[in-house]
Amino acid sequence: MSHLSFMEKLLEGVEVKWTVLGDEDFVEIANNARRPVKASLRTLGIIPYYGANNIQDYVEGCTHDGEFVLIAEDGSANLENYSIQYATGKFWANNHVHVVCGKSELSTRYLYHYLRIVNFIPYLTGGGRAKLTKGKMLEISIPIPPLAIQAEIVSILDAFTALTAELTARKKQYNYYRDYLLSFDKDEVNYLPMGYEGIGEFIRGGGLQKKDFTETGVGCIHYGQIYTHYGTYADKTKTCVSNEFAKKARKAKSGDLVIATTSENDKDVCKAVAWIGSEDIAVSSDACIYRHNLNPKYVSYFFQTEHFQKQKNQYITGTKVRRVNADNLAKILIPIPSPEEQARIVTILDKFDALTNSISEGLPREIALRQQQYEYYREKLLNFKCYDKNSSAK
Repeated sequence: MSHLSFMEKLLEGVEVKWTVLGDEDFVEIANNARRPVKASLRTLGIIPYYGANNIQDYVEGCTHDGEFVLIAEDGSANLENYSIQYATGKFWANNHVHVVCGKSELSTRYLYHYLRIVNFIPYLTGGGRAKLTKGKMLEISIPIPPLAIQAEIVSILDAFTALTAELTARKKQYNYYRDYLLSFDKDEVNYLPMGYEGIGEFIRGGGLQKKDFTETGVGCIHYGQIYTHYGTYADKTKTCVSNEFAKKARKAKSGDLVIATTSENDKDVCKAVAWIGSEDIAVSSDACIYRHNLNPKYVSYFFQTEHFQKQKNQYITGTKVRRVNADNLAKILIPIPSPEEQARIVTILDKFDALTNSISEGLPREIALRQQQYEYYREKLLNFKCYDKNSSAK
């Protein structure tokens, strides 16, 4: 049965009303209770504090209690995929979100799913920081089928979001376990600077740009590929340079880490891949090589931990382009257990890594597929304009 015939059957003999978010018969606007609080003045608690795109903090007290949809007023991270959040129970909303909910004939959860397919761009005002004013928000059209139909649509779409949430939770569990395995009491192991004599040294990459790529020759890693192509470790390169060019390039040896030292966001600065191939490879500018006497995969996993990220963040410089230099990386402290313990940790994390980071069969692929399925069915189920023979404008 086609998706169109399924919807036709679902809507057979029913009326889909069209109204706007400003219709007080169907929608409640709960903006008046919003209250922004500076981070320095917030009291730590268990209540989520919502901003335009996500939960920013956990605080004491609340501004709302119930089931609501949060629509970014300004500061949405993506205008094409506008920030829509679903909040239940007690929570705190700042002034960067509109807070709305459905009344007796409109399911709030249905409203959440529908608003995620709305094109908000025509309703936005302002320049660099586009804003959805309350007046413009109230003009947004929404279809309202009978509650039973709303519940059926919500049931189908929630099935996809629940699976995605479960897969995402499993990835968070892996991140927690990885950090746990790579955390040691200071009386258990030595914490030494990564550039400490006898531990390792950082070598700046250089002399390689994308224009230098060739189909065959000596393997190479460009810093941009570390974000998009490589995982924790690799034994094959995506690209090559000519044998002649490789003679003058700086190279990583087997066991070295190749580290991207430049990015547009703090999270990706210092993303690293352990090179475990047998041949030397060329390394680009805006990357550096870490040559050391540790287990290469152990070091690469360490680069993913919260402990490393916190240390790294204090050395990040730049505004639009964020970077960390090799001299500062050398100051970062790394725990150094015995070689046997490093190998044991790597064996455990390799199994998790295959599950969570494999492009072909891991969790990222599964999460992406479920998200695509959700978006596909959401478009099909909520595109009521295809069935306007059953629709009437209010």
